Amino acid sequence: MNATLTHDMSVLSLITGASVPVQLVMAILMLASLFSWYYIFLKEFTLRRAARQTAEFERQFWSGADLNELFQRAVNARESAGTLERIFESGFREFTKHRREPGVDVAALMDSTRRAMRATYQREMDTLESSLSFLASVGSVSPYIGLLGTVWGIMNAFRGLANVAQATLGHVAPGIAEALIATAIGLFAAIPAVVAYNRFAGDVSRLAIRFESFTEEFSNILQRQVS
Repeated sequence: MNATLTHDMSVLSLITGASVPVQLVMAILMLASLFSWYYIFLKEFTLRRAARQTAEFERQFWSGADLNELFQRAVNARESAGTLERIFESGFREFTKHRREPGVDVAALMDSTRRAMRATYQREMDTLESSLSFLASVGSVSPYIGLLGTVWGIMNAFRGLANVAQATLGHVAPGIAEALIATAIGLFAAIPAVVAYNRFAGDVSRLAIRFESFTEEFSNILQRQVS
């Protein structure tokens, strides 16, 4: 009898024996968890590569390398270039293009250069921030979806007592157990997503500060060349 009870109360049997709405909730949560882990690994790789490329380009830039050489290198390696390198390329391209114009206004030239770098910055930040909203949604919504499955399962468990002359814990335990599994799966999906979102949001913010600082410093360098 104990062996049968253990088998009936196993996680797998409770999931397969749950009502269709509860199983649907569990399936949605498991799917959300799989997608969130996919984006977690993908974003981890992307941000590590962005930080590495940023540090490498900063080292080259501040080592006193020729700006024209850095620009040519960025153009030749456009597909593999990092975010900071693309910002530099767009700004230097705009600067050199309008600098050759006769009677160019310095203020207009620098404004155009900053706008070019800002546009590239925005595009690159959109790429770095992609999928973070999904992780935030999974982290905030999954517990409530799991709670919905729990409430539905408990309702079914207590509805089943209407056909029982004498209610015991054995009658309601399986229904409540399968209902609570939905909450557990919801937390399993939510917790990694929340932790990953907070970490990645911090990493993106730190990179954004480095990009913005470089934009200002590079603009000052270019302005000194035409002043």
